Amino acid sequence: MTNTVPAAGPVRRLAGTLHRRPRLRLSLLLSAPLAWLVLAYLGSLAALFMSAFWTTDSFTSNVVKVWNTDNFTALFTTDVYRQVALRSVGIALAVTALCALIAFPIAFYTARIAHPKWRPLLVVAILTPLWASYLVKAYAWRLILADGGLLDWALAPIGLDGPGYGLTATIVVLTYLWLPYMILPMYAGLEQLPANLLDASADLGARTARTFRSVVLPMLLPSVAAGSVFTFSLSLGDYIAVQIVGGKTQLIGNLIYSNISLDLPLAAALGTVPVVIIVLYLLAVRRTGALSSL
Repeated sequence: MTNTVPAAGPVRRLAGTLHRRPRLRLSLLLSAPLAWLVLAYLGSLAALFMSAFWTTDSFTSNVVKVWNTDNFTALFTTDVYRQVALRSVGIALAVTALCALIAFPIAFYTARIAHPKWRPLLVVAILTPLWASYLVKAYAWRLILADGGLLDWALAPIGLDGPGYGLTATIVVLTYLWLPYMILPMYAGLEQLPANLLDASADLGARTARTFRSVVLPMLLPSVAAGSVFTFSLSLGDYIAVQIVGGKTQLIGNLIYSNISLDLPLAAALGTVPVVIIVLYLLAVRRTGALSSL
């Protein structure tokens, strides 16, 4: 009696084809997320850019799909738009610099000094603020920075007052909000720093400042740049914190939000500004090799 091998079903044939062709398997695996990226994200950006070339009827406030560059001309010729854009970039850079300065000692202690059994708990403590609501944290800072608030009460014995609401308050609140996004990449970079490099630097007579400048900082720069991608982009696009604690301060996000219902094409043109700035920033960061650390 002759034994016959049953013919392979379509599922087994497909599995065999995918096994023999790893590139096809990878393409099928990535097709769904790539389609979502192209349609939902890049498609929305394309629609945003296209609508920026339309205009709004001054009488009915309806969008008129007539192609022109009036909105972009207004961006470059109106002083208030230039000032707000520069202010937004300046605040984003200031927040990024403050986050880097504050994050380094926290990340260094967590990665190099704290006992290994305490490090996971410290990482959880760093992440804990991210679990709280954005609005809760922002309004908590509004109470702290208010006239006669907690900060004024704490500074009163030394004859000082808090900054109140305004530009300084905006920078302080944004620094607090995005600080964990800088600590975590720096922690990961410092944790991977070989201890023998620090020992070798000390054996060769280098002091702490020289060790930091010649050994730690070059290896930490990609981590700082990776963290700055988050702190810079999140600060540049934020518009809620400045509404809560910014007083009369205006950022590019506030102009976009206020013009959505009044002049949608102008809001779209304003929305291209942070997109272009972030793309240029990413290209600059890419030269440091930081994007491979994300």
